[in-house]
Amino acid sequence: MQQLIFDLSLPAERYLEWYRGTAKRVTMRSRDGRRISLPAHHLRQFLTHEGIYGSFLMTFTAEGQLLSLERLNA
Repeated sequence: MQQLIFDLSLPAERYLEWYRGTAKRVTMRSRDGRRISLPAHHLRQFLTHEGIYGSFLMTFTAEGQLLSLERLNA
C-alpha cells in the first residue's frame, strides 16, 4: 500500500468540464513531486459550489489502483 499527499485548488468552473464531457481526469502533483492523474469522478464527493480545495491523502496499491481518498483539511 502506498500513499501520496496532494494539494488541490480546482474552481467549480474547471470541474464542470467533467460534467460536460470535455475532461475525464484531473492531473496534479503530489507534495513529493510525483504527477497524479485521477479520474474526475473520484473527487466529486469533495465538490462544493466554489470548487474543490484542500489537501488530500490518496492510498493506492503497488499497481496504482486507488484504495481511498480523504481530505486532510477543510
